[in-house]
Amino acid sequence: MGKPTGFLEVTRETPKKRLVSERVNDYKEIDIDLPKDKVEAQASRCMDCGTPFCHNGCPLGNIIPEFNDAVYEQNWGYAYEILSSTNNFPEFTGRICPAPCESSCVLGINKPPVAIEYIEKSIIEFAFGNGLVKPNIPEKRTGKTVAVVGSGPAGLAAAAQLNKAGHTVTVLERADEIGGLLRYGIPDFKLEKTVVKRRVELMEQEGVIFKTNVNVGADIKGEALIEDYDLVLLAGGSTIPRVLGIPGSDLNGIFPAMEFLSQQNKRVAGIERVVDHRGAKYEHGEILATDKNVIVIGGGDTGSDCVGTSNRHKAKSVTQVEVMPMPPKERAEHTPWPNWPMMLRTSTSHEEGADRHWSIAVKEFVGDADGKLKGIKIADIALEVVNGKANQVHQNEREIPCELALIAAGFLHPQREGLLTQLQEKGLEFDERGNVKAHNYQTEIENVFVAGDMRRGQSLVVWAISEGREAARAADIYLMGTSNLEAKAVSMFATV
Repeated sequence: MGKPTGFLEVTRETPKKRLVSERVNDYKEIDIDLPKDKVEAQASRCMDCGTPFCHNGCPLGNIIPEFNDAVYEQNWGYAYEILSSTNNFPEFTGRICPAPCESSCVLGINKPPVAIEYIEKSIIEFAFGNGLVKPNIPEKRTGKTVAVVGSGPAGLAAAAQLNKAGHTVTVLERADEIGGLLRYGIPDFKLEKTVVKRRVELMEQEGVIFKTNVNVGADIKGEALIEDYDLVLLAGGSTIPRVLGIPGSDLNGIFPAMEFLSQQNKRVAGIERVVDHRGAKYEHGEILATDKNVIVIGGGDTGSDCVGTSNRHKAKSVTQVEVMPMPPKERAEHTPWPNWPMMLRTSTSHEEGADRHWSIAVKEFVGDADGKLKGIKIADIALEVVNGKANQVHQNEREIPCELALIAAGFLHPQREGLLTQLQEKGLEFDERGNVKAHNYQTEIENVFVAGDMRRGQSLVVWAISEGREAARAADIYLMGTSNLEAKAVSMFATV
């Protein structure tokens, strides 16, 4: 431990943000990075706890006190070695992870926690900027071939690890660019795509083969896939969105959030033709929030991304509604430290402007004579106790203007049509939630493994990376009988 009194002497500091008046006019990342010496001071706040709960808070098991100490000691190269031993993509998690590690920080019991996420980002950017990140090319190949279906964070992590083990890895992606959610789901103002491209190019140098515009299940049938490769790893994500199923859902002006977000990512990239993953024009044409009253239905991160994008489109108004009650402003009593806290979270997109409402039931979409959306009927959700039993009731029903409704209510399960249906005929099974069933990442088809949201359900990017790494190790053991790939350390405090 470099500075035992660091947490007493230094207060938490994170990057300032670009002015709202500036950033809503572009799609560049909004952080104004801290100078190197301030990051080192932030790292000094880490107490090197006897029991570092941050390890358990991080799905990847990052060795946080050690890389903090290395940064404080100005040994940034060693900090990068430590960080990269557990995390393939710190440049992603350092930008878009909600930082459950910080919620588990021991210092956070009675003081602001260590700025772990930002220190992580600083380490990897220092490493890239100073030539420390180099292609890790296997010394020899095993002769085994692996197909990874899907190039989101789980697929990329699995591909990186399996390539590191010496297997010949081909990543098959149905979109026109590699990255999955990282490329066509997360807005550029949170994750500029040059960051994704930089990592993909490095993986190509390491020997990973990427093939885009390949819709596995259509262009390549499932049976051929499992016959052509020694192992197949499914990492297609959870892609079927929840729908509301209320009157008026067929009106023109109601769209899934991801369709809205992915279109904007293409515009930022300068792709003139707005196309979907099949290379065809989007069914509903371009989706723009400009001069419209926008209602975002769903209070999570995806909804927040829709808010930020709508602000940049110069919407007339942006309103976000959530069916759940408003969380408390401080950590809820039923989620005490070191658990992930139930509490109100305000994103930078919310700070740019949005009306937020909780305990809202969306009752009906209202259209005009031409079938275009013009409003939404909503009501407040309240609890009414009758004979000792609490019942949900809707009160104060009203109609609010809306020309664009974005559904950000989450995802149900992976797409069944195509590949999964074909593999089901070969023995693939699904769990009670509709996700691909597996034991230790291996499905009922012996040489087919699965990782990420396709296995565990909709989750965080950091969990997807963890899943990809763990699935790669299980796959490597299947192929070779043993594995030298890193295994995640299991904390004695871990919960399932």
